[in-house]
Amino acid sequence: MQVHDSTIFALSSGRLPSGVAVIRVSGGATRFAVETICGSLPQPRFAALRMIRDRQRRVIDQGLVVFFPGPYSFTGEDCAELHVHGGKAVVDAVISTLYTFENCRMAEAGEFTRRAFTNGKFDLTVVEGLADLVAAETESQRRLALQISTGVQANLYADWRTELIRARAFIEAELDFADEGDVPGSVSDRVWQSMRRLVARIDSHVADGKRGAIVREGYRVVIVGAPNAGKSSLLNALAGSDVAIVSDEPGTTRDLIEIRLDLNGLPVLVTDTAGLRSSADKVERIGIERALERASAADLVIALTDIAEPVAHDLSGIDQSSIINVGTKSDLTEAHSEVKYDLVISTRRGAGLDSLMEVLANRAAAAAGDLSDPLPTRLRHIELLQETRREIMNAMEQETAPLEIRAEYLRRATFALGRITGDVDVEDILDVVFSQFCIGK
Repeated sequence: MQVHDSTIFALSSGRLPSGVAVIRVSGGATRFAVETICGSLPQPRFAALRMIRDRQRRVIDQGLVVFFPGPYSFTGEDCAELHVHGGKAVVDAVISTLYTFENCRMAEAGEFTRRAFTNGKFDLTVVEGLADLVAAETESQRRLALQISTGVQANLYADWRTELIRARAFIEAELDFADEGDVPGSVSDRVWQSMRRLVARIDSHVADGKRGAIVREGYRVVIVGAPNAGKSSLLNALAGSDVAIVSDEPGTTRDLIEIRLDLNGLPVLVTDTAGLRSSADKVERIGIERALERASAADLVIALTDIAEPVAHDLSGIDQSSIINVGTKSDLTEAHSEVKYDLVISTRRGAGLDSLMEVLANRAAAAAGDLSDPLPTRLRHIELLQETRREIMNAMEQETAPLEIRAEYLRRATFALGRITGDVDVEDILDVVFSQFCIGK
């Protein structure tokens, strides 16, 4: 366990005022500080009611105190929690008192979790899972983050790393003990077949990264169509409020307007775009270019057409399987053929909106897939997995190279995989990872 010079403390509960405020303390001075301000130390991991006093023995508040002796605590150090009334004056008084103890200071963002990581309580993927759990806004995000924070992803990568280490061991055994009778003579049979299976598993896992991105960042839906096709009206109807300007004047929407929906526990991002038409207006042309660019990168495109006044628009640059064609303003005319459209809606009457929401929810659920499998949720995971795969393939394909060279490629693959979990050389990314946390976590 790494010993830190300072003892840290911070408010770990929500914004003040609140019913209860939780102040967390971690470090070598925790035991002395709690004994001093609370009179006595509670039994480890049991909450006890204590009178909390300042260094002059003046009563600050009465609250629950819990003590967690290291290394059996979240950070691996002596930790304590003070549960006091959630008034600003009460919390300020407790924090001011903690400042009076030697080497005690306010924690930085993510510092409690960072100490837990440096003390070996969990690996970097679990840290990222905890960050996602704190930030989760939908049920699917909570489920995926909880899975990662409990170590499922870490265990998967640890198993793969073990396979790589075992493969290197077989190669090095043949190099060092080629004349011994009990050393397998065919590296290709014992190692390269195993590596081919590992590459296949990595490929499948990386392919699931798109599903992980959908759960973590949202299923991207873009609304396109000609001016006055009803794009902004549809966005407002989906949002349940007037987030976009609705006008009979064409070209009102020139920039991208985005709302966030929670559909059956999945985050769905819906973007309204500029009307697609030929325009001499420079600003509007920029908006149209942005619309087409966003649509080409979307998971689903809702192409709107005014049934009464249909205007053709070119969507040839967009994957046709991702487009659903929706006829709008069905309340203004009965002269339309539903065969032309996947759905027909009227935002004024609300007709067809439930069906459209059902389509969005079903498409998002199908894209997210089964959330019981561990998914790579961050770009750095994908990049390091791809690097791992490249090094394994280098080792497999260079069949005429000396075994020492092929073993070196496997060592580099092991190194890349270890960087995901933080087992090796991750100082360059630690600040980025822990900056995602709030103070007190």
